[in-house]
Amino acid sequence: MSLNDVRVGFALTGSHCTIEQTIPQIERLVKAGAEVLPIVSDAVKNTDTRFGQAQHWITKLKQITGNNPISKIVEAELVGPKGLVDIMVLAPCTGNTLAKLASGITDGTVLMAAKSHLRNLRPVVIAISTNDGLGLNIQNLGLLINLKHVYMVPFGQDSPVGKPNSLRANLDLILDTIKEALQHRQLQPVMIAYSA
Repeated sequence: MSLNDVRVGFALTGSHCTIEQTIPQIERLVKAGAEVLPIVSDAVKNTDTRFGQAQHWITKLKQITGNNPISKIVEAELVGPKGLVDIMVLAPCTGNTLAKLASGITDGTVLMAAKSHLRNLRPVVIAISTNDGLGLNIQNLGLLINLKHVYMVPFGQDSPVGKPNSLRANLDLILDTIKEALQHRQLQPVMIAYSA
């Protein structure tokens, strides 16, 4: 299945250590023919970290996609009503974002975009990246994994000895997960043995 003419909303949240590994996946989508609309959380837009400067990521997203990232709640709210995208990807999706999405909280750009998109019964793909996926966030993961129109990028424990509650999606499977989600199917297996 080609991604020609598929409009992908690609929302990045503040798992800063994962953003550099996520950017090549956006490039893959563009190369596969997708039109990508970047969406960024406040943490991505405004926080400089040891993993990169905020403005660097914003500039990079614009260069790759040709689109200015959506970075305000009022802009994100239009995603659903205007049918701006066919599918929404949250990658990396932090535990904070996961918990708020599971609770219906829309106090940020990415959350509003996802909620606005879901209300039109369109698919949302989640690539989890959280240190507490098997801790306090497991209930949120369980809730979302069972929701119609929500699809998970296969994930596993990225550091079972050092961080036993940590979960991270295999970002290389984002494209395959999108293709399946567009056909209303979950890419299997969902839980994988993680290898870096």
